Amino acid sequence: MRITYKGDYAINTILDLAVHYNKSLVTIHELARRSDMPIKFLEQVLLELKRGGFVKSKRGKVGGYFLAKHPAQIKLGDVIRFIDGPIEPIACVEKRYSGCNIIERCVLRKIWQEINLATSNVVDNVTFEDLLNQINVQKETAVYQI
Repeated sequence: MRITYKGDYAINTILDLAVHYNKSLVTIHELARRSDMPIKFLEQVLLELKRGGFVKSKRGKVGGYFLAKHPAQIKLGDVIRFIDGPIEPIACVEKRYSGCNIIERCVLRKIWQEINLATSNVVDNVTFEDLLNQINVQKETAVYQI
C-alpha cells in the first residue's frame, strides 16, 4: 500500500471535517490553512471526495463543506481505496488472480496475503470517529508548562 499526497490530503480533509461534524460548514480556505494544503490541489481532492460520497458542499456566502456521513460510518480503508486504489501489496493477492503461471507453488504469495490481511485489519477497523477520539485524548493529556 502506498499513500499518495492526494490520499494524505483526502484523509486529513475528512478528519478536519469530522472535527467540525454537526458544528459548522468549513470553507476551502479554512481547510487549506489548517492543513497547509494548496487550494488548487485541495479543490481536486474535495471534488473526488464529493464524487465518492464522503463529502457534501453548500454553495453561497455562508457555504462550505461537510461530511456526507457520520464519522463513525467512514472507515480509513474506504477513503484510501477510493483515492489511491487497492491496498494489496501485489496483484496476485486477489483470489481470482490468474496472471501468473506459478501461483500454485509460489511461496511468496502467502506472505503477500498475510501482509494484505494485516493492513486491511488496521485500515478497515479504524473509523474517523476513532481518530476523533484519539485527538480528544491527546487534548486531555496535553501537559502545559510555564
